[in-house]
Amino acid sequence: MMNPTILIVEDEKKISDLVAKNLEAAGFRCYRAMDGQKGLEEFKRIQPALIVLDIMLPQVDGLEVARRIRRDSTVPILMLTARSTEGDKVLGFEIGADDYLTKPFSVIELVARVRALLRRSAIASEDEVLTRGELIMDPSRLEVKRGEESIDLSTLEFNLLYFLASRPGRVFSRDALMEQVWGDDRIVDTRSIDSLISRLRRKIEEDPSRPKHIQTVWGAGYRFTGTSS
Repeated sequence: MMNPTILIVEDEKKISDLVAKNLEAAGFRCYRAMDGQKGLEEFKRIQPALIVLDIMLPQVDGLEVARRIRRDSTVPILMLTARSTEGDKVLGFEIGADDYLTKPFSVIELVARVRALLRRSAIASEDEVLTRGELIMDPSRLEVKRGEESIDLSTLEFNLLYFLASRPGRVFSRDALMEQVWGDDRIVDTRSIDSLISRLRRKIEEDPSRPKHIQTVWGAGYRFTGTSS
């Protein structure tokens, strides 16, 4: 079986070399691009299993690269950046990033994050298709439909929706949902879950101000309501 292919989009050669060297030592095949436009071209050419993406890039910045990739793909995106504020992280997640590392970073942590993202992606593809009312969720495609209408979700949005929908009626705290979505090495706080829930409601609810699927249980967390069919 061929080793997973990683695309590294990073304009600082020393960092690009460091990332590639350590990922290749861990058994991954790496391709590199030094600017955002080249990164988009390489993404189309090699169709990687995961992208390590810097934010501050020439030609096309990393946030725009992520936006364009998310139009057609749910490939895991790990962002690398010198930015460390919570607002920057939330913006990256809103655009569709799956995880975030702030420079300088540990190469051991980098490899662990890459493996975790690929593992979650593989596990999701093995799960069953769920039908909850008018919503149909296919984890093998990371696809959600409401009737005949396709709904575009990021990997994080899909993972959160699928987790809640597979356990209808159960209430989960924000901490429990953060653990499920981001794992042990989370770098965000509970506001990130609220932001993710808000974006998800805007996409799947007919009236986001009066959600019928993802409901808030005040003082406790969130739950999914809906029927199987």
